Amino acid sequence: MSATTTASGGRGRGGRERILAAAARLFAVQGINATGMEQVAEAAPVSKRTLYAHFRTKDDLVIAHLRDLASSGATLESVLTREDIPPRERILGLFDQSAPEAAPVRGCPFIDAAAEFPDPDSAVHSYAREQKLRMVELVTALVTELGCREPAALAEQLVTLADGAASRAMVLGEADYGRHARAAAETLLAHALTA
Repeated sequence: MSATTTASGGRGRGGRERILAAAARLFAVQGINATGMEQVAEAAPVSKRTLYAHFRTKDDLVIAHLRDLASSGATLESVLTREDIPPRERILGLFDQSAPEAAPVRGCPFIDAAAEFPDPDSAVHSYAREQKLRMVELVTALVTELGCREPAALAEQLVTLADGAASRAMVLGEADYGRHARAAAETLLAHALTA
């Protein structure tokens, strides 16, 4: 096979998808700042010219990676938009994070990105903030649907628990750490529904 047409994902068509897949693997293992653009190009594999044709800057690549994660359903927040699950179970689903046996526990990619791009005016940090605000909006809608009193305050409490659990899971390397926060969330919901 030629270098421009390989069935196994080598050089040729699909460069953007290969770049995003390589970036996702490298960012998950090494972190965003520790991963260089040259490394992404090599892992894709694409030329640096192809990489920069798709993503002019590393910020562009990181935002595309985060958008890809958000649209793929591979983030903590994705359970909140599932129509096949009742509202209460969607909220509690925030605490059911899991990771494959051999994979590192990464927590929330938006929190990770915001931590690696601490300038609140940076494009990456701004995108991460938008996603975290969207998470609060989704939870607010769900607790409102459940008939909870003070839905905005309750939503903030629940997302704080979820983000905290995701961060602790990553730091401690325990994918099921969310079980502790889930118990607290169940108590908050029970109290809000009976009050």
